[in-house]
Amino acid sequence: MVFFSILLTSKKLNSINSHIMKRILLSILAFTIPFITFAQETTEKGLDQKIDEAFQPVSDFFSNVIFFEVFSGAPFVIILLVLSAIFFTLYFGFPNIRYFAKAINVVRGKYDDVEGHGLGDPDAAVDGDIRDTIRDESKEGEVSHFQALATAVSGTVGNGNIAGVALAIALGGPGATFWMIICGLLGMSTKFVECTLGVQYRDVGEDGTVYGGPMYYLSKGLKERGFATLGKIAAVIFAIFCIGGSFGGGNAAQSNQATIVLKELMGLESAGAGTIIGVVLAILVGIIIIGGIKRIASVTEKVVPLMAVMYIIACLYIIFSNFSFIDDAIGMIVTEAFNPKAIGVGGFIGVLLVGFKRAAFSNEAGAGSASIAHSAVKTKYSASEGLVALLEPFIDTVVICTMTALVIIIFNSGGAFQYGGDGSGAVLIDGVSYEGAGITAQAFGKFIPYSNIFLTIAVVLFAVSTMISWSYYGLQSWKFLFGRGKTADLVYKLLFLTFVVIGAAASMNSIWAFSDAMIFAMVFPNMVGLFFLFPVVKKQLVRYFDAIKASKI
Repeated sequence: MVFFSILLTSKKLNSINSHIMKRILLSILAFTIPFITFAQETTEKGLDQKIDEAFQPVSDFFSNVIFFEVFSGAPFVIILLVLSAIFFTLYFGFPNIRYFAKAINVVRGKYDDVEGHGLGDPDAAVDGDIRDTIRDESKEGEVSHFQALATAVSGTVGNGNIAGVALAIALGGPGATFWMIICGLLGMSTKFVECTLGVQYRDVGEDGTVYGGPMYYLSKGLKERGFATLGKIAAVIFAIFCIGGSFGGGNAAQSNQATIVLKELMGLESAGAGTIIGVVLAILVGIIIIGGIKRIASVTEKVVPLMAVMYIIACLYIIFSNFSFIDDAIGMIVTEAFNPKAIGVGGFIGVLLVGFKRAAFSNEAGAGSASIAHSAVKTKYSASEGLVALLEPFIDTVVICTMTALVIIIFNSGGAFQYGGDGSGAVLIDGVSYEGAGITAQAFGKFIPYSNIFLTIAVVLFAVSTMISWSYYGLQSWKFLFGRGKTADLVYKLLFLTFVVIGAAASMNSIWAFSDAMIFAMVFPNMVGLFFLFPVVKKQLVRYFDAIKASKI
């Protein structure tokens, strides 16, 4: 700790370049390994259990505060998410359906020439801008449409799709899948709104670095509407919760599930194994996050699509290998959505809440987090990136989560475990307790030889990609609160890496309760901005479509 204090207070810190930072970070983390091992060997309980016991009260406190119930056991935040998504879907005329094809065209670059096409005819001006001048202005930004999508998807496509779905099925049975799909489809509209606003109100630094997200559209957008004080307060609250979300759902929950599958694959049962794995993961993540959004985008645009495609292929193999059971599985998903049979799930309301909670955690629509990544896109038209963003919940929830659910339901067709279990999310399979990614691993293992190795790799890579994306989200919020200096950056990154270790060491229940609370806490301030500023989104959408028509593409 003395070393940390000296490092962080040094007046020379601002002159340390990225290369030296990496070496310092690696040295610090490597230096801790002998002490962690020593602590493991000399404590009766083991370091993992001590960390878990210390973290549990924190987790319980935040979970109880955020998920306050209003009626029939339904948390207010879930109701807010659902009703808001329905409102945006209706107001924008079902953008999740109408603009789906156009969103794909934006990602593949069909409309890129809109920003530079034309001869400068004033009659072709858009909001006062002549279209042949827009190309230069569009240089504000750091990544392409595809990179922004890949970075944002890497923040959502993670262990929520593998472990989170398994948790939903274990608790709510097949019916939870139906409500996850509905939540994903509705969430497309919310994601469209918040990511359009993220680009519209972003800040661009003197060096070209982009700063965006709810912090900026809350403070700047509400100021335009005459609510400057409310905007500042909401922005600060969001930034605080987003930092918490980056430590929880975007970090600790990911390292937690990666640790579970790694320990199972390697047969590690020692009391401090989780901590050791956490340190190794922290080193790996630390090397990457020093590079910023461009480094993150370059990694995620390669890793995420590859792993997503491989994971989807594996799921499709299992699904079509059991083709005769697909109709039965779909039938169970639909019927048990309204008449659940899972023990202890709490009936219809219970299974609905399980499905919506896990889907919202997975795709983060309404939380505002993805708009931070999308804000860094190179574009003149904010609505163009909003269209790109609506693809996220579809990819994340409607496709990948549903495939995972079908694999688990098919696996359980022979009664491998009891839906509902003991209400904790853990289930007994052949007398052994499994939870989260462990359940999915058992399902894969039944149909694909040595799939435990593949799934372990998938879980770890999804976890790492999610962590590095969320480190960017949290850092942007940290910068908003504490400034954009190198000292502030390093403090945040060290705290972030600490939570990688905490997540690996603590239990799944405490980590996921804390993670849920932090992610869903972001919804409250974010929704303030969305409901004040959705007319701006409408205007920007019309502006973008007019530009496309004028270019005759």
